[in-house]
Amino acid sequence: MAGHSKWANIKHRKGAQDAKRGKIFTKLIKEITVASKESGPDPATNPRLRLAIQNAKGQNMPKDTIERAINKGQGSDAANYEELTYEGYAAHGVAVFVECSTDNINRTVSNVRAIFTKNGGSLGKNGSVEFMFDRKGVFNFASPENVDMEELELELIDGGADEMEIEEERVTVTCAMEEFGNLQSKLDTLNIEPENAELQRIPTTTVTLDNEAFQKVMKAIDLLEDDDDVQKVFHNLEITEEQIDLI
Repeated sequence: MAGHSKWANIKHRKGAQDAKRGKIFTKLIKEITVASKESGPDPATNPRLRLAIQNAKGQNMPKDTIERAINKGQGSDAANYEELTYEGYAAHGVAVFVECSTDNINRTVSNVRAIFTKNGGSLGKNGSVEFMFDRKGVFNFASPENVDMEELELELIDGGADEMEIEEERVTVTCAMEEFGNLQSKLDTLNIEPENAELQRIPTTTVTLDNEAFQKVMKAIDLLEDDDDVQKVFHNLEITEEQIDLI
């Protein structure tokens, strides 16, 4: 199965190479808190919380930090976050989809719009770029030891996987959004705990830029990712091996 590993690998690179672990933790804590408030503090009965905790553990978040984030979503003074999405175009026609979680909508939309505008892009209406992405489940984990990878691939296909790719002893598995829960259950039965599992927006068409234009667009994307209210940023910029080294 040919995969979309370049998207998962870029995301993994951002997580591993970024020295901004505090930023990563902030976003993970917010997701845990939102999940806890939405459907309760018990991960056994709250799939979204279970996934958020799993991703936090994948980033080596301490247990007491996870527990505090869960508790923050409970009680009369629980944190109140609203989930929003913004769509638009960065410079050179690159489509960008932004997922946010915020306690101040005016601040968030002002910051997001400013990043687009100041970096040669424009914020659009809802639906302006969403159609350019397919929503997929993406699981990333280290290659299991002493496992026949062909047999593993067949097992994962049986569990709902569309694609699997192995690169540098890491496995990236992609599935349809509707199969996310089934594939998560299949990995559980195989005793495989992903380091990261999430719904991503995979572009159906991509844009290729020269290095100068690429760096301009990546500056805007990095600024969006650095914003405390932004949880995830997806784009349809095709990144070459040479350009990865420029980031």
